[in-house]
Amino acid sequence: MFHHSVALRPFSCNQTILLNVCNMFHDEEFPPRILDHVMKNAIKGDVTNVIDVIDKYCWSVEIAMNVGDVKGAILDKSFLEASPKNVLEIGCYCGYSALRMSRLLKEDAKIFTIEASSQYADVAQEIISFAGMEKKVQILRGLSDEVLPTIAEKCGVRTFDFVFIDHAKELYKRDLIMLENLGLIRQGTTIMADNVIFPGCPDYLEYVRNSPKFECTNYPSKLEYCENREDAMEKSIYLPGN
Repeated sequence: MFHHSVALRPFSCNQTILLNVCNMFHDEEFPPRILDHVMKNAIKGDVTNVIDVIDKYCWSVEIAMNVGDVKGAILDKSFLEASPKNVLEIGCYCGYSALRMSRLLKEDAKIFTIEASSQYADVAQEIISFAGMEKKVQILRGLSDEVLPTIAEKCGVRTFDFVFIDHAKELYKRDLIMLENLGLIRQGTTIMADNVIFPGCPDYLEYVRNSPKFECTNYPSKLEYCENREDAMEKSIYLPGN
């Protein structure tokens, strides 16, 4: 079943930065820059302040492929509704979305976040530790198709209650099917996918929207830190028993 939600309000964006929007998905130099900025400008141990400092930098200096503050609010709402104990993120990048979710965790809950790039993982670990969330967020280094088959045994987690997918868009469908086949998602697990319009993941959307195992809702928005590029998030509730 597929539902379409109400569009969000428009917001502003630096037009010069907009010209480089496509390049942000391949910018290897951004992580060290944002780490340096966080270390110099954020308050150590204050996760909300760290998030705010990253958002302000991305709005005023250069955009990055974080989920961002606007789509982040969609993520926050869905996360709170799910009230998860075991959380999986595929695509940690600099740790921004893991930090957003970590603020909302229950006392005994934890986030496991997979990152294929050792450079990104190093930066994310420093930012997460700086924010004081290293006990709530565990980074799992490696390619998703290598990490997922061993994640249950290594992390002591049978199934995940909430999954946030935000890595290579062409891998969304493959990795969701892997989660199903490995039994890592359960009846009622919430799966949130970012950037389903830009850059887009049409095969993933076709799969979840046409499968009786998923109840889907689309949340129209804009690309992170930008007003001139349409984007959206897709929430899929896993209901294989229906």
